[in-house]
Amino acid sequence: MPTTFTSGPVRVRVPATSANLGPGFDALGLALGRHDDVTAEVTDGGVRVVVTGEGAGELPSDDRHLVVTAMRAAFDLLGGQPAGLALECVNRIPQARGLGSSSAAIVAGVLAARALVPDGEGRMDDEAALRLAAELEGHPDNVAPCLLGGFTIAWTEPTGARAVSLPVAPGVRPTAFVPAERGLTSVARAALPATVPHADAASNAGRAALLVHALTADPGLLLPATVDRLHQEQRAPGMPGTAKLVAELREAGVAAVVSGAGPTVLALSDVPARFGAGTDWRRWELPTDVSGARVFRGRL
Repeated sequence: MPTTFTSGPVRVRVPATSANLGPGFDALGLALGRHDDVTAEVTDGGVRVVVTGEGAGELPSDDRHLVVTAMRAAFDLLGGQPAGLALECVNRIPQARGLGSSSAAIVAGVLAARALVPDGEGRMDDEAALRLAAELEGHPDNVAPCLLGGFTIAWTEPTGARAVSLPVAPGVRPTAFVPAERGLTSVARAALPATVPHADAASNAGRAALLVHALTADPGLLLPATVDRLHQEQRAPGMPGTAKLVAELREAGVAAVVSGAGPTVLALSDVPARFGAGTDWRRWELPTDVSGARVFRGRL
């Protein structure tokens, strides 16, 4: 067990993510160029969390904060808990919108804890960090791109989550349409049927395979590659505005999908200027984040 911790603060920058990407349910994800910054430091006692930006005034400021929960889980695996923690969270990823805010918090917590332990990377490599983050999140599709960056394919083996990151073709140009209303992953999952027709599963398998090719080599195929029959239509009654915008974008030839469990809409190809203008949707043109989570010494 470690008897000392690294002195001074560490900062972790984590990207927003979009999971599923249409047919790649619980498997495919993309890291996006919008980031949260978490600064963490070991103290003599107690837990203090200061949040600015998204979620300020709403998120817990004590041990209940998700970053702290993830840090505690990581410290347990790394050999012991510090006496206290002080965290500063600068949040730019909107909460409960389908852009991976919870995965960002979990990955930030795991990597911050690792950085605060001498020989932390020797005790917990990136594969182990991914396994822990996926266990805390419940599935690996968002934590994988958050940790690794780029376009990721994630899966789960008996030993835990695994993932690979692939480079994204230059013609992929993500645009996120973020609504004011929020959504909960648990509610969205509850809308899914227990079983699906074989034809729908086969269709999604083919489209997900095509999507790997489209995202990495031929963006001209993104529209047919993003057809989904497993989850988006089933979730549509719970977020009609999202379903309507996805349909309108696709009718205009734009490869649009529900981002994660929604309600954000993600377009992967060029979007005409008329979409999102003068509406309640925030339109963000976001580059792909190729680096994934990054750790720095010191504060912002």
